[in-house]
Amino acid sequence: MQFKYKAIKEGKIFQDKIQADSQESVLRYLKTNNYFPVSVWNADITSIPFLSFFSKINFNDIVDLTRQLSIMLEAGLTLIDALEILKIQTLKPALLNLLENLDKEIKSGKNFSSALSQYPQYFSSLYVALVKSGEATGKLSEILLKLSDNLEKEKNFRGKLRSALIYPAFIIIGMIAVAFIMMTFVVPKLLDLYKDFGATLPLSTQILLFISTFFTKFWPFIIVFTALTVFFASKYLKTTAGKFNFDTLLLKLPVLGNVIKMSALVDSTRTLSILTSSGVSLLETLNIVIETSPNIIYRRAFDKIKKQLEKGTSLGTAMKQAEIFPPILVQMTLIGEQTGHLDDTLIRVSRYFEADSELAIKSMTTLIEPMILVVLGVGVGFLVFAIITPIYTLTTSLK
Repeated sequence: MQFKYKAIKEGKIFQDKIQADSQESVLRYLKTNNYFPVSVWNADITSIPFLSFFSKINFNDIVDLTRQLSIMLEAGLTLIDALEILKIQTLKPALLNLLENLDKEIKSGKNFSSALSQYPQYFSSLYVALVKSGEATGKLSEILLKLSDNLEKEKNFRGKLRSALIYPAFIIIGMIAVAFIMMTFVVPKLLDLYKDFGATLPLSTQILLFISTFFTKFWPFIIVFTALTVFFASKYLKTTAGKFNFDTLLLKLPVLGNVIKMSALVDSTRTLSILTSSGVSLLETLNIVIETSPNIIYRRAFDKIKKQLEKGTSLGTAMKQAEIFPPILVQMTLIGEQTGHLDDTLIRVSRYFEADSELAIKSMTTLIEPMILVVLGVGVGFLVFAIITPIYTLTTSLK
């Protein structure tokens, strides 16, 4: 395999290619020849265009990066040394480039939070605010450890939600594809046989014939119409009114709405607890919650709460005026403010909502799968009945 490396020797930076069996062999070669390795990566992988998609930085990379940084800083390494080690061991060119840029920014005199803020696509405002708080208090390693725990919880929740939705989504897409193929290419040939016999078709077969004829004649227009609908719907959802109406509809759905509510409450309470316990002011904390909240309904609710806090109202009292928050959150927030342990109280509430969200996901999975099977059974039953009934009628008439 061919590897690229960047190394330092006698104060000069060298970058070249080398043939080796593994990355460890390259590192041994560099150290033997008195080079200080900065980065080593597989040149063969980066040269394949198809694999460039898989080399992009994803959420899991940020989680791992945060965890590794927290461990190394806790062990006593400086931030620059920690970044140098991460650059050596990373295999992703995009992640290596990010680490190199962060390293350059820090060496030029900027602090870590300022360097991170230049990459909002990877590091959220919550991430940057926590790092900034850690730098101000001198507890960066503790903050990064807390942040990595939070990111891992978020990753696990996303995984559970994705696992719960992937099976129903796969079945629904398969149903639509099979129904389209059947109605467009298969059913018309079967129904042509019935026309040749001149038999009177039952109502179910006539309905199937009408649908099949429509699909056969207009399938290109159906595809174009569907594509245009998706295009304009995505454009509408990017507008404020579209986002508001869509999020309102999602929250009113019987099964999925509860999951969305629980996930929004988990994210917001966890963010509030982490930031308040890290010394971030409550107003700044609410600003970050507003920025990071994916649901516009909760975003507007927190925006109203922030405005009331600016007028001197307490957090619990402001939450009480918003109907979207459950009573347990309001009561626990009021208790936390009265006892002076708001951060601990919010952490307990976030764990409570996290347990509720997992139950909501299980309930959604339990309810959706039978519903899909019922719809699938009804559709297949109607199709079979509409095709078999004329055959039975023709057989009876021939006798």
